[in-house]
Amino acid sequence: MRRLLITIDGPAGAGKTTVSRMLAHRLAYKYIDTGALYRGVAFAAISAGLNADDDEGLEKLCRTLKIKFVTGDQGLRILSNGVDITDKIRTPEITMFASAVSARPVVRGYLLDLQREMGQEKGVVFEGRDMGTVVFPDADLKFYLDASHKTRSLRRYQELTAKTQQTLEEVERDMAKRDKNDSTRDLAPLKPAKDAIIIDSTELSVKAVVELMLSKIDEFI
Repeated sequence: MRRLLITIDGPAGAGKTTVSRMLAHRLAYKYIDTGALYRGVAFAAISAGLNADDDEGLEKLCRTLKIKFVTGDQGLRILSNGVDITDKIRTPEITMFASAVSARPVVRGYLLDLQREMGQEKGVVFEGRDMGTVVFPDADLKFYLDASHKTRSLRRYQELTAKTQQTLEEVERDMAKRDKNDSTRDLAPLKPAKDAIIIDSTELSVKAVVELMLSKIDEFI
């Protein structure tokens, strides 16, 4: 069967990670969480004491940074220079810093090359924010997954409950700020690709979203 390169873009809390993982599993494809790549850069930058707008420092950092995904007993893990940082990059601090550094050309250039290298052999589902617009404009199939702000905030709050002490109101505020940052930045703003299939997951279960995507894939093939 023909192997495809599939992109799933959308804002935080739309369900991209869960849907992308499940879709990749159903297709027996690789799954790449590109948001984790930006979080990896953010974690390394914070550890090095850099500011998000320190382009010179970020450039030096990226030249020595080796980020990769590995699959083991605990599932997909992300390594930074050989160190497993999977459980360290999901804090509110890393989230906001990752949103800031994602607007820096030096960081985007570094990760652009890395992501395209990962997609060369196809048979992969890329989850992110500019996969279908910038990184893979010629992707075989592009999805844009969205949901209402209230729904996305509640999902993210439930996801973070065991990890942080943030209230729902704080999560809503942070998400609104991140949405604005991601959608209004000059470089690769968050938006659907012109040829993306847009899915609103507000009233849909994860399984329903995946089934809808599979039906679109069947039509394409």
